[in-house]
Amino acid sequence: MSSTVSADAGSLPAPKPVPAPGLFDAPLTGGKLVGAGILLAAANFIAVLDTTIANVSVSTIAGSLGASTSQGTYVITSYAVAEAITVPLTGWLANRFGTVRVFILSMVMFGLFSALCGLANSLGMLIAFRVLQGLAGGPLMPLSQTLLLRIFPKEKAPAAIGLWAMTTLVAPIAGPILGGVLCDQYSWPYIFWINVPVALICGYIGWRMLKRYETTTAKLPIDRIGLILMVVWVAALQFMLDEGKEKDWFASTEIVLLAVVAVVFFVAFLIWELTEKNPIVDLRVFRHRGFTASVTTICLAFGAFFGSVVLTPLWLQGYMGYTATWSGCVSALTGILAVMTAPMVAKMSTTVDARKLVCIGVVWLGTMTFVRAFNTTDMSMFQIGWPLFLQGIGLPLFFVPLTGLALSSVTPEETASAAGLMSFCRTMSGAIATSIVNTSWENDATYLHAELSGLVDRMGDAVNTLTASGMPADQATASLAQTVQNQAIMLATNHIFMMAAISFSLAAMAVWLAPKPTRVADTSAAH
Repeated sequence: MSSTVSADAGSLPAPKPVPAPGLFDAPLTGGKLVGAGILLAAANFIAVLDTTIANVSVSTIAGSLGASTSQGTYVITSYAVAEAITVPLTGWLANRFGTVRVFILSMVMFGLFSALCGLANSLGMLIAFRVLQGLAGGPLMPLSQTLLLRIFPKEKAPAAIGLWAMTTLVAPIAGPILGGVLCDQYSWPYIFWINVPVALICGYIGWRMLKRYETTTAKLPIDRIGLILMVVWVAALQFMLDEGKEKDWFASTEIVLLAVVAVVFFVAFLIWELTEKNPIVDLRVFRHRGFTASVTTICLAFGAFFGSVVLTPLWLQGYMGYTATWSGCVSALTGILAVMTAPMVAKMSTTVDARKLVCIGVVWLGTMTFVRAFNTTDMSMFQIGWPLFLQGIGLPLFFVPLTGLALSSVTPEETASAAGLMSFCRTMSGAIATSIVNTSWENDATYLHAELSGLVDRMGDAVNTLTASGMPADQATASLAQTVQNQAIMLATNHIFMMAAISFSLAAMAVWLAPKPTRVADTSAAH
């Protein structure tokens, strides 16, 4: 048996059926085909779910493990960075070891590391297992989509991809709600343990059902130097961003060294990848103006969006008195209209200029984020929730046509590489934005608290009024200090939302740097 295999590490195996020698290996039909589709969608669901399920649990996890809330955000960034590193390797792994084998092994390892995350008794141990979980989860999204196209007949493929896409939209909605309920009703390890039965069951049944669709393998070269350079500069950059606020940034020798390592290895990575015959990340696709503009747009917009998504539950739980469950419900409001409008946007993106749709979507996201930049400490749940609810309209307008715009800008043979690189940039922008938002939020809150403390109750009238009402002097002082802190946090939160709105505005302008697309791209390689 022979097949054409790409030597590009970012390319996925061509989704063509493998001839079956016997009855057992006959193509799936009927209920078995539907079952396989649900299984693959479930694999994608838990991989996407874990990008948001920990968002509302950061405060709980940090408190349980004796860490600060800012350190708790490492649980989010470590997973995102590890996942981003694995995505460009997916094509090489599938070509080298077989699509089904890599998918099943990734699923089983994802379940194993999820179990270990729940058993972690220190933040360092949890972060280490989250990194391993992210490495295992990276291939799940692209390979689940590849296998769907492989097992479903061509006429049924759109319905299968629709099911896959729906899980991609629903999982981020379910993540905050599920994470909040599990934290409040049980304990934080359950947000990881919930993956274990799904992963193991899908792994076992998936192997029985899908092994007949295994692809042929080939001993392909891998860009080891490029991989090492990428891992080093990405890790150094993320460590610098995560640890900078704790070590007073460049006043620390460690942060300076991390910055130097990140810059040197990044430059070396660029030079190597642009000259390597089989690069692990094909940076040459950036020669296409449309792709470069699309990636710039998604980095600015997704970074702004993901940063605000991480900040919202921290603010609600830490200073607005919300439980993890209720903060999850509020955070999930964004996804409701996103799911409802996605099919319409998908249809529109085949006839309307993608740049117009993306611009409208990003401007809408920016407008709703701008509205959120005027929050107050006495807001009701409705007042907090309605901008989040309406924001969901912009998500499909942003994500769906932007993928098509990016992939239509490159040559057909570069599609898989471009899709992997776009996914890498998107994931990295979310991780970097999380670190920047967390640092800026804390720094702004500290500065504003100092400023407000110098302006509030200079004559002591407020404290005197509280003591006159029967409150002890130390309690009156503490009450006033807490009020000042709440206001400082609120102002810092609004400042972050304003910066996010500006980032959305820049993204809306960046998309117009792309030329008008001349063809409709096959987005099956996108993930």
